[in-house]
Amino acid sequence: MSPLFENIGAKALNRDTLLRKKRPLTRLEQAKAFIILKRLAKRETINGAMILLGVISASFGLKSFLLSNGFIDGGITGISLLISTVTGIKLPILIVLLNIPFIIVGYSQIGTSFVIKTTLGILALAAIVALVDFPVLTADKLLVSVFGGFFLGAGIGLTMRGGGVIDGTEVMAISFSKRTGLTIGDIILIVNIIIFSFAAWLLSFETALYSILTYLSASKTVDFIIEGIEEYTGVTIISGKNEEIRLMITERLGRGVTVYKGSRGFGKTGVKKGDIDILYSVITRLEVAKLNAEIEKIDPAAFVIMNSIKDTRGGMIKKRVLHLNE
Repeated sequence: MSPLFENIGAKALNRDTLLRKKRPLTRLEQAKAFIILKRLAKRETINGAMILLGVISASFGLKSFLLSNGFIDGGITGISLLISTVTGIKLPILIVLLNIPFIIVGYSQIGTSFVIKTTLGILALAAIVALVDFPVLTADKLLVSVFGGFFLGAGIGLTMRGGGVIDGTEVMAISFSKRTGLTIGDIILIVNIIIFSFAAWLLSFETALYSILTYLSASKTVDFIIEGIEEYTGVTIISGKNEEIRLMITERLGRGVTVYKGSRGFGKTGVKKGDIDILYSVITRLEVAKLNAEIEKIDPAAFVIMNSIKDTRGGMIKKRVLHLNE
């Protein structure tokens, strides 16, 4: 077994003690390390494919729609487009230069893997924009703003799903949110307001308005790519027929259920005493109507609380996680 594989396997299995004792991994530990390494390679291959596809989509949106019509987007990409339109500096150069500070910040805030993927993604985006000629599909301003934003947003979203970014706005927002009382969303909004104000001043008010439409199209596409149609919903159920409801969720919906031990407090009929099981499950939005209908059949008086969940990991829900810090 090679020293490189030995070190990777030991790290994957958290075998610092073994390494300190200079004892080689056993056959079982080697097998576990190989499985972990194989899974890691598969995951990173998928991440790399997502980043490449995202870069191609973003390049297509830029060259086939936005650049040819003088439109801009929000974020660092929008700043690059605005400076390129006003000064004539090549867009690929600006994309690389303006993102360098945020790559450095990303290294300290998120990690090495993120920086490597982000650097490769940004360099690939700059190279494709500089070297590949995409056809100009339309000059209709509405179509340009909507579909240009769509392909650019799809590119950004796919890259984020792959564990990197091709626009440093999010990294900047994370950094500033830790130093101020503003949220990440507030900072991104302020940055984009400034960008579109300059666009209205330097280009034209009409161009700024179409660029805002481009930004909205891109941001909604990013949300869809990252969150997907199956947005998750956490459901808390308090019912006297909790066992029937639990069986319904596990057997009919095929979802996992966590049972909390609770105590009765105050209800419609006044103070109640005694213990009660509280059910908690995570389902997709597409299953909410079905769950409500089934609960209605079992216990119309059940108390149901629902709240949106951005993401989940493990359990009986499909894994959908951004690997930005691995």
